[in-house]
Amino acid sequence: MIRVLLLGGTTEASQIAQLLANAGIEAVFSYAGRTTKPVSQPIPVRVGGFGGVAGLVSYLRNAKITHVLDATHPFAAQMSCHAIAACAETDIPLLAFERPPWKPAEGDDWRSVPDIPSAVAALPSAASRIFLAIGRQHIEIFSARPQHEYLLRLVDAPALPLPLPQAEIVIARGPFTIEGDAALMQTHRITHVVAKNAGGVGAQAKLDAARILGLPVILIERPAIPPRPVARTMKEAMAWLRHPARLGV
Repeated sequence: MIRVLLLGGTTEASQIAQLLANAGIEAVFSYAGRTTKPVSQPIPVRVGGFGGVAGLVSYLRNAKITHVLDATHPFAAQMSCHAIAACAETDIPLLAFERPPWKPAEGDDWRSVPDIPSAVAALPSAASRIFLAIGRQHIEIFSARPQHEYLLRLVDAPALPLPLPQAEIVIARGPFTIEGDAALMQTHRITHVVAKNAGGVGAQAKLDAARILGLPVILIERPAIPPRPVARTMKEAMAWLRHPARLGV
């Protein structure tokens, strides 16, 4: 019997959960728990961390998991690394669903940086209006550039004041549209966009809108993750569940 642990947190993870439910495959959807109102799922859900690699190993064994599908955000590198280690220890097949990273198109003004501190360093010296489209986890580091006015778009309203001296918040959940993001940037007189290279279509609108408006984008590239089997389509992921050996590293 197949019993899947689906590591979620992306739009594609929710779509895979629906496919699993439609196929009658027993599965558990795991959220990190950073969103107070996550999207409802058609399969059982668990929320919160596992307690490192050892905790994940224990969960996999106790829950009698036979397959792990990692459909976490491309920047959830720690969880992905823990999954690789735990699956190696338990000899449970692991597959990562990875959406391709964004690539610049004609008219884009992108500056690629390797990490968030580099994105802070890449901001202009003169006071500017920054659309900080990176979520809420790593915004404190931008307080090193207090001369800027920041716009943040979050799924949930923060429980505590933002660690930025000049910031506005928009509460919204994607997917977003080019027209909507262009209007948002114009309304807030944005001069620069900071984003993570997450890939996918749900959050791409801000990059397309920046291109239309002629705005520079500081794009944070994905963290490195050890080699693992990867699927690029949901069809591949579902086929892998029946034949795990077909997808190599």
